[in-house]
Amino acid sequence: MNEDIQFILDGTEEAMQSAITHLKKEFANIRAGKASPAMLGSVMVDYYGSQTPLSQVANVNTPDGRTISIQPWEKAMIHEIEKAIMNANLGFNPMNNGESVIINVPPLTEERRKDLVKQAKAEAEDAKVGVRNDRKNANNEIKKLEKDGLAEDLCRNAEVDVQDLTDSYIKKIDEILVVKEKEILTV
Repeated sequence: MNEDIQFILDGTEEAMQSAITHLKKEFANIRAGKASPAMLGSVMVDYYGSQTPLSQVANVNTPDGRTISIQPWEKAMIHEIEKAIMNANLGFNPMNNGESVIINVPPLTEERRKDLVKQAKAEAEDAKVGVRNDRKNANNEIKKLEKDGLAEDLCRNAEVDVQDLTDSYIKKIDEILVVKEKEILTV
């Protein structure tokens, strides 16, 4: 196989793998019944004038399946952390005991579970769009090689390889979605 084609295929596979990695990261933010520090991954705290991720101003852990405990490294940050959690609009009501911020994660209602499944499906569809865009970019690169004089049959075979890659990554996305859906809907 031509080195240029192999380079395109390797780059395409790497880009498709990054779509899977991004999807898994987004799925970690979708809560499925039990408390997880990842639920607060998108919370940004006003740390002396600059927006800083919560994980960089406090220790976040889960003492049990329904509670998230946030221990700030500076006690002065407790009110800023509470405000940031409220502004993130995650549906949590933070409480503080003067030393730390505690969040009780309520059990999910059936309606909320269905909304979360819709959100998960939307994230999976975004990942599929990303994979298809990677396929399009690879096919455009292969067409450029064909115009530059590469054998037509090599280019056709490369396009088939790109489609096979695309199909396998779309299948992986579907499998990841099925697992997340089951996790969300399990009571």
